[in-house]
Amino acid sequence: MKIPQNKFKILVCIKTEFADIIRQIVAKSDTIHIQYTSSPRFLMSRAIFTAPHLVLIDASFEKYLLQDMLATFRLQFNDVSVFMVASSVSHRDAVDAMSCGASEYYALPGDARQLSEQVNTMEDHWQTMQAQQRFIDLQHKAYDFNQIIGESESLRGVLDRAKKVIDNPLMTVLITGETGTGKELLARAIHYNSKNGNSPFVDIACSALPETLLESELFGFEKGAFTDAREKKLGLFELAGDGTIFLDEIGDISLAMQSKLLKVIESRTMRRLGGLKDIPVKGRIVAATSVDLTAKMKSGQFRKDLYHRLKIIPLEIPPLRERRGDILSLVDSFVRLFNGIYGKSICGTTPEALDLLTDHEWEGNVRELKHTIERAVLLEEQEWLTEKDFDFLNTRGMLNGVEYENRSNGNVLHPIHKDSTLTFTISLAEAALEDVQLRLALNVLNHVGGNKSKAAAIMRISRPRLDRILATANN
Repeated sequence: MKIPQNKFKILVCIKTEFADIIRQIVAKSDTIHIQYTSSPRFLMSRAIFTAPHLVLIDASFEKYLLQDMLATFRLQFNDVSVFMVASSVSHRDAVDAMSCGASEYYALPGDARQLSEQVNTMEDHWQTMQAQQRFIDLQHKAYDFNQIIGESESLRGVLDRAKKVIDNPLMTVLITGETGTGKELLARAIHYNSKNGNSPFVDIACSALPETLLESELFGFEKGAFTDAREKKLGLFELAGDGTIFLDEIGDISLAMQSKLLKVIESRTMRRLGGLKDIPVKGRIVAATSVDLTAKMKSGQFRKDLYHRLKIIPLEIPPLRERRGDILSLVDSFVRLFNGIYGKSICGTTPEALDLLTDHEWEGNVRELKHTIERAVLLEEQEWLTEKDFDFLNTRGMLNGVEYENRSNGNVLHPIHKDSTLTFTISLAEAALEDVQLRLALNVLNHVGGNKSKAAAIMRISRPRLDRILATANN
């Protein structure tokens, strides 16, 4: 007889008089598999064959048989619960059964309801644990290093270094790279490929929360720590356990929070807000940022000691434009993905479409490419994606997300803005791409009062990209 692996298995070693009661207890559940034996001598062989999650044993068997049964069973199945059932209440028998390794003692039929409730509770817990394990298995598969697509030397070098840190769960990791390069994907790959991969992976977007809320999310708080603290709350450092806490966009946190985070990293302890006790921090800390931490450190916006403490193992993911050879593999992967999601059967891209995709700058990196392929697959009705599916990437007069038009007989380029609040002119004789980018960046930066973050947002580029453009002014 084949034993089902997707059911809660109960092995019953009882005399005939209890059989109907036991059947009634489990009759309502189609997720419980039950095996019977009336002989204590066959208990171990049945247990080895069944691999039960719960064992029910008749307490009316001879005492020496019960003792031998339980002693032998506990040697091989120490983590399996054993319930004793009897026809009457005997405190002495209950004490003897517990001393031999039984978990519970029930007198039937009087305790049938309590036994049924306990079995259902155990089965529900087992089902929950099974669901959690299936989720973890899917995460392990989804975030295997082999699922990170790309064969370029720069990306492979990053992945090789990442694999070297997974065996040390206390090693702090800093992941840098432009927006959309896959920093969280790499963080999850490090977590799920480590020996603590079954433990929690908790993440928080540091830039999305104000300082006070960020602090309470990370460290938690005690009841009464502040006005609205009506109950104790565990912070993410505690919830991560011995797993991983991922601090996304750590470059945006305040100096005060940087100081508190540094203390956590150095001491491997933390305190809840309003707490008096130090709590161990057991998990791995992985931080990520898309900003230039070196520049922020030099300007006094980021602590030097925290910067050097984080960059023990720095992992810089290259932008997609620096590994264009990976675009074909990424496109094929995304086409397969969205074929499955949207029920399409697109074969791939034409050579001309692939050339267009390869030549594009991809300021949004892999994320932008993924969304571009999703849009194309969703709208395409033919077998192949062609250039027309990506016309929006190659619109005449577009440069870095800013639309231009020719004026004055085609000798001058003007950027067009919907609010018409920013214009400048440049001679076509001087319209080299680098010059136009620099002129545009300087004008936008002046327009927003020198705020680089706002300027980068208007230009739809990252802060590091803007910094590189501005750096050409000094060359």
